Amino acid sequence: MDRLRTPEHCFNNLPNFSYAVHFAPVTDPTGGDPLRMAYLDEGPQDAFETIVLLHGEPTWSFLYRHMIPALSAAGHRVIVPDLIGFGRSDKPTPRAEYSYAREVEWVRELLFDVLGLNDVTFFGQDWGSLIGLRLVGENEERFARVAIGNGGLPTGEGKVSEAFESWQKFSQEAPELPIGRIVGGGCTTKISDDIVAGYDAPFPDESYKEGARALPTLVPTQPSDPAHDAQLRSWVTLGEWTKPFITLYSDGDPITKGAEKVFQAKVPGATGQQHTTIEGGGHFLQEDRGPQLADALLLFMKANPR
Repeated sequence: MDRLRTPEHCFNNLPNFSYAVHFAPVTDPTGGDPLRMAYLDEGPQDAFETIVLLHGEPTWSFLYRHMIPALSAAGHRVIVPDLIGFGRSDKPTPRAEYSYAREVEWVRELLFDVLGLNDVTFFGQDWGSLIGLRLVGENEERFARVAIGNGGLPTGEGKVSEAFESWQKFSQEAPELPIGRIVGGGCTTKISDDIVAGYDAPFPDESYKEGARALPTLVPTQPSDPAHDAQLRSWVTLGEWTKPFITLYSDGDPITKGAEKVFQAKVPGATGQQHTTIEGGGHFLQEDRGPQLADALLLFMKANPR
């Protein structure tokens, strides 16, 4: 599989992001050399609790820089991968090399085969929820708790929001994909130029953005989607999930507005939880309200001890 690797100098001088990066090999499904997947590993290595934070499209682990300090300071190990195609992870080319199933498998390989994680508390947003909830559905014994913010697990049988349809169209038709400005447009707060540059850092030119272009087309929007059956199987697992499950959605996201009600109604483990609306947050609530979101996640863990 052909791939690009963002030069390390592109990540110099990132604001509030001095974390040590780690790398792990994950399988090239076409039989080539392993891909290199990047991740952060903060907090005590021998912590009783491990938290996995998964970013979405078109962000990377930089999105969680406001949450990692509070979570690790509470004594937890915090794992934050960069999806393949994003951040410091390798970026396959061409676009056809990306699939929903491959993204799920790459994260599974990192978390369970390489890192050997168990009893995970998972938080995912946007594509982080699409990937993470598939992992929960297919590896439920590895997870202790689940938290979702501004995400979902679409099967293709429901109608997507107009906001998502507009984003999907733009992602395929725009001659240039201005990643940092896209993230800024999904925030309620104005992000500074150095933060915009931080989100742009993994993508020195358009050739590095095939993953960012691909993922909007891989969200299941029709029952004929290749991911449909696997999504339904994961929903079966979630329909029987009795371990703690919480929704931490923002009040200002037009893309996923109302999706939290589906989880609250269908997941048994969501019953009785203190589902929280993060006020003042847009689609990228980690950027807008990271510390508030981290506090809500810590309260969820404290209220549901292992």
